[in-house]
Order: sequence, then C-alpha cells, then structure tokens
Amino acid sequence: MTLFDHEPLFTRLNDEGYGSWADELRAETQAALTKDRHGNLQNWIDTWHQLPDAKNAKLMADRDAVTLEGELTLDEQTSLRQRLMAFHPWRKGPFEVFGQPIDTEWRSCLKWDRLAPYVEFRERQVLDVGCGNGYFGWRMIHAGAGLVLGLDPFLLFLMQFEVMRRYADPAVAHYVLPLTDEAIPQRLNAFDVTLSMGVLYHRTSPIDHLQSLWHSLRPGGTLVLETLIIESDDLTCLVPEDRYAKMRNVWFIPSTRMLKLWVQRTGFRDVQIIDVSPTTNEEQRRTAWMTFESLADFLDPADPNRTIEGHPAPVRAMILARKG
Repeated sequence: MTLFDHEPLFTRLNDEGYGSWADELRAETQAALTKDRHGNLQNWIDTWHQLPDAKNAKLMADRDAVTLEGELTLDEQTSLRQRLMAFHPWRKGPFEVFGQPIDTEWRSCLKWDRLAPYVEFRERQVLDVGCGNGYFGWRMIHAGAGLVLGLDPFLLFLMQFEVMRRYADPAVAHYVLPLTDEAIPQRLNAFDVTLSMGVLYHRTSPIDHLQSLWHSLRPGGTLVLETLIIESDDLTCLVPEDRYAKMRNVWFIPSTRMLKLWVQRTGFRDVQIIDVSPTTNEEQRRTAWMTFESLADFLDPADPNRTIEGHPAPVRAMILARKG
C-alpha cells in the first residue's frame, strides 16, 4: 500500500461526473500535505514506513475494536507498540493492531451502537465530515458502504488512518482527505449519506455548516448529525463567554428544539432525534494511548453535572434528516 494513495478516489469521482471536484480535491490535498503544514509530518511519515510488513494481514471491522490480524516476527512485535505510540494521542477507536490493543480516549463503538440500527449503509456512498482517524468509516465499510470519504484537517488523524489502511484490502473504497467541509461545493449532490458528528459546535456559523452538508447530499439523501446540546424545552442556545469544558472553540450549543429548527430551516425534512445521551467516563476518558486531559478533568469535581466553568455537563443528541 502506498502512503496517501488518493488517485483511485479521484479517478472514481471523475468517472462518476465529478471531475472538476476531483481536481479541486487533488490540489487542496497536495497543498495540505506539504511538509511545512505540520512540524511532525515528516516524522510521522518516517514512522509509517517503519511499520512491519505483516504476512497475511487482514482488517476486520465487525467488532468494537477495528482489528488488524496478521503474522509478525518477534522483533516486529516487540517494536510495534513504540511505533504506534509515535502517533499519540489516539482519540477515536478502539483499535487492535496485530495483537496490540489501542485503548483510545473515546470508546467510539458506543456511539456506533447508537447510530447503526437507524441508517442503511449497504451500497451507499458516504461522506463523513470531521471523521477523525476513520474509525466510523471502517465500521460503515463493514456495514456494506460502497464508498466512504472522510474529511478531517488534522494531519495526525490522517496518519492514524493511514496506519490501518496500510494493511487493508486496497480494493476497499475508504479514504480520508486532510480537508474540511469548505471543500464541498454548492449543489454537489453526490452522497447518499453525510455524517457530521462532533463538528457543529466547533463552527462559528452552524448554519453555514448545515448548508454545506445539504449541498453534499443527493435529493432524498440522509443526514446524520451528532452534536452537543443543552437539555431544555425552550427554543434556546448556550453561547459560552469563553470556554466550554476547557475548549475555546465551542461557539453554539443549542437545545434540541433549536437544533431541529436549524436543520429544518436549512432545507432538511423528516427531522428526527434518535438519541440523547450524556457523555460519561465510560465513553470518554484518559488512557495510556491518550495521556492528556479528558472528560473527568473538564467537569466540576464538586458537581459532575457541571463543567469546570459552571455550564451544563456534556450531553449529545443524534439527529437524522432527509434532503427534500
């Protein structure tokens, strides 16, 4: 497998009539992968090339941990953990790489379990905006998706994806590009399912983000939107004065009623809330593979129902909607 091999994706988009968009994606991806975009990029690339060439490697995504199986020598097995730790912090997962568990900060399998019963992925073309390291993409591929394209600007997450993709079947149409939803042109109308999970509250304009998701979908396509909400029956929205759970880049946290209105005003139909769940220490926590602060550090030690700043503790809603 070649690192950053996106040409099969661009060729496919060209064959399906999206040639001008494929050219734009190619140029934007090449610009994002220049060595001066991140000081650690070359080190990550060097480490990727040092990963072992496992015999009979196989990627499986039919379980909580997306798993690589294969045969390594004893020396390769001994150095594997060090190689994988070069891509710390591992936030979304879990994964297991040739017997080495990667206990990620987020147990994303729990979110997948809340989502999977409601969405048909078989033979669908899927866009995952803010995809992280592609964990959900592998689960969607196993669920039968014909194509999964993930967008995420963080190069570390792209490298984590490339670690797994190195050993995957090259015929599997799963890609991650180091881009954001700004790469989605108006009236693209390309995807059957578009996901935005954990992105909306980071956007200075949530309506612009929702509009880009609308443009990505074919008529009748499905939106999966997961975001922070505040528990209120009112048509209201929390705008933190400074930080929320120690995060500076949180702008708008709506009530579910306000969130549904945003989605409807953007042009979506059949809006339904399929899940509302508080974030718990079971789902998000510090681990040996993510040693920085995590959920427990973001909450008021005297009142776990409040963040350290005094805001309501994180609660997330998941919404399905249809492009009319």
